[in-house]
Amino acid sequence: MKITIYDVAEKAGVSIATVSKVINNTGRISEKTRKKVMQIMDELEYQPSVVASALSGKSTFTLGLTLPDLANPYFAELARAIEDQGRKHGFNVFICSTDNDADKEEEYYQLFMKKRVDGIIMVSRDKQNVVVKKILSEKVPLVMIAREIFSAPVTSVMVDDYYGGMQAGQHLLQQGHQNIAVIVENLTELGSKERLRGCVDAMKEAQLELDPQLVIEGGYTLESGKAAMKQLLQQKQRPTAVFACNDILAIGAIQAVREGGLKVPDDISIVGYDNTILATIIDPPLTTVAQPMQEIGERSVALLVQQIQSKETVRQRVLLMPDLVVRQSTRTIK
Repeated sequence: MKITIYDVAEKAGVSIATVSKVINNTGRISEKTRKKVMQIMDELEYQPSVVASALSGKSTFTLGLTLPDLANPYFAELARAIEDQGRKHGFNVFICSTDNDADKEEEYYQLFMKKRVDGIIMVSRDKQNVVVKKILSEKVPLVMIAREIFSAPVTSVMVDDYYGGMQAGQHLLQQGHQNIAVIVENLTELGSKERLRGCVDAMKEAQLELDPQLVIEGGYTLESGKAAMKQLLQQKQRPTAVFACNDILAIGAIQAVREGGLKVPDDISIVGYDNTILATIIDPPLTTVAQPMQEIGERSVALLVQQIQSKETVRQRVLLMPDLVVRQSTRTIK
């Protein structure tokens, strides 16, 4: 575990500001205290950073984080990963849920400005980029997750959703499924489009085509996943497998299958996406594409801290890889 300035201050029995003064060789500090702090730094093998040095300046050591929906386990787990990484770097994190509401996103931006946060991490579905433009105009360090903005120097942390969709499709094909359906979140969003495209290309490699009638736009909720699955069950030729583009949609689909008097995976195999905690507690446990949650948190915070330290805005793009986790919601068919 990385040693922070907070650990040094706690063990030395002094304030964070005192440790900062020792690091920067500023302020009035007794020689006894200075030696004590230096000794603790040596014992803990603490490496002072530019962040620690900034304590004597205007830094508030706070970060702002906006997410679409904290009720969604994916975003809740992502928030925890970012909060943990922020703490390791010596930052507290303000976590705000926008409920996909542009007005709320604007309100939280204003709050962050009042709190003088040192940087902001955003997961935003606002295609107009209203708040993003304001953040950039204020020259506040910014990192976007799962979103690229090509018209501005914005750093992005992405997951290869195309590869994730291909993994899901290949898994179902290897199990003998040919009549595969896909429940997407929103066909206007990059993540949904890439997951669908990956599954479509996996089927093309197997000399198969995905029936457009078997692609249902399901939204983001359990109820919408259930409704989408009910549509699929009414198809003349019912699919033998479904790839749902998030775990909540997948669980809604499982419920619809049960309500229809069928079983997962005996009658229909289902694959989700995200690998949230829900995937492990649903019956049957859900086969799903895991997003590297901890790595997303680590990289997004590290990139933001880098901007805060350097005071430079340079566009960077980090692409992380997802991984298929096979559980009991899929099976091989003849």
